[in-house]
Amino acid sequence: MSGLFRVSPYGGSQVTEGIYSYTCDAINAMKWDRIAIVGVGLIGGSIGLALRQHKLAQHVVGIGRNSTRLSRAQDLGAIDSTTTQLDRGVADAELIIVCTPVQQIPDFVNQVAAFAPRGALVTDAGSTKEAIVSAIHDPLPNEVVFIGSHPLAGSEKQGVEHARSDLFDGAICVVTPTASTPPSAIQRVSQFWQELRAKVRVMGPEAHDMALAHTSHLPHLMASALAGSLDPSYHELAASGFRDTTRIASGDVELWSGIFDQNQTALLEALARLIQELETYRELLSQSDMEGVCKMLTRAKRNRDDLGS
Repeated sequence: MSGLFRVSPYGGSQVTEGIYSYTCDAINAMKWDRIAIVGVGLIGGSIGLALRQHKLAQHVVGIGRNSTRLSRAQDLGAIDSTTTQLDRGVADAELIIVCTPVQQIPDFVNQVAAFAPRGALVTDAGSTKEAIVSAIHDPLPNEVVFIGSHPLAGSEKQGVEHARSDLFDGAICVVTPTASTPPSAIQRVSQFWQELRAKVRVMGPEAHDMALAHTSHLPHLMASALAGSLDPSYHELAASGFRDTTRIASGDVELWSGIFDQNQTALLEALARLIQELETYRELLSQSDMEGVCKMLTRAKRNRDDLGS
């Protein structure tokens, strides 16, 4: 995203490229008549549970390909009704949230726009943004507007069985408009996530992808590499430190391979920086330079402590 655009969220604000806190003086809860969730797994199910807990929508419909899983989501209270037919599911929806693996999001958004009411708002929950935005038609038909979202919340566990109504409480949700995104869409999507108790930040898609390559995608790659390098004969000795460090390696393989594929450029840059850090450790250790190692460890400790708990 480049240049400057203005929005007036709750009394006036100015948004520039990069990251900022989308705050408001007072939120008058936005009541939606009908919201559709495409893909009712952990994230989609948690959105549905939060919507129902906070009474933000009259009706929440879950859309998916597996009727058994959809029925399970309905039984758990995440949605009010279900359908396996995308056109029927979004026909009357004011807001549609696509919660599928990232590689499927553009196709779903483009299809949704053909069936949704004129002027409907579409967002997603994908962990990449630039590839998604570039593959979505602009403009979409029927005056449908898409604006990307990425709630930084989740788990290595999968499925609606692990959904929680409080999953987004206090979590960051990044909203990723482009230069052509209407300011009103930024306001509405930002308020939607705030009403799910998330803290909203606004970034351009490219800036989002670079940041998440370092803070999310690289850590998953690291955890997977570390878990993959463990000799099976050491499994019994892998205590809490190893298990905590590699926990996220248990995440959905299809989902994460799609993320790595869509964010290759930024992830390779982040990986190169990590490799340089590891090479420094190797050089210091090979020279028995423990003073240098201590400096590296101290800098890392400071960075980690600054993150808080």
